[in-house]
Amino acid sequence: MLRKQKESIINELAEDLGKCAIAIATDYRGLTAKDMVSLRKQMHLQGVDYKVVKNTLAHLAAEKAGVKGLDPLLVGPLAIALGYDDVVKPAKILADAMKIPGSALKIKGGVMGDKVLSAAEISSLASIPSKEILISMLLGNLKSPITSLHFVLSSPLRGLACVLQARAKQLEGG
Repeated sequence: MLRKQKESIINELAEDLGKCAIAIATDYRGLTAKDMVSLRKQMHLQGVDYKVVKNTLAHLAAEKAGVKGLDPLLVGPLAIALGYDDVVKPAKILADAMKIPGSALKIKGGVMGDKVLSAAEISSLASIPSKEILISMLLGNLKSPITSLHFVLSSPLRGLACVLQARAKQLEGG
């Protein structure tokens, strides 16, 4: 590879590492080309980049972007999943890909902000519901006390209305 190509790759990866919310390092050894294309396509549809990178270039790009903690993960074949808006999406996609029978994909670890994540932490991150589901759960929990308060405050009025209706019927029929 020419020096200009290497510099271009380093600059592009440094820019991506600087923008991303999470970077997950994986070992892709044993994946077929078909599986790799399928995984990349699935990630691309979710807004996640998945790049196969040489360790030296990844080290230089991380250094340039100011990302610390990536160096211990730069051993053996390396592919990096970069999530920009949601930290759960890349972890979920990789976890689902690992569940496929015969999949050789392995998560080495990752970096989220300044925190270095182990493979186990990324797997637990994959079990978190998506951002949209969490927001809807929050809104449901915020709405619940208000609904309960409305029911409690309107209950005596409903009771009074029922008593008045019953009395009105009694007077009409009696």
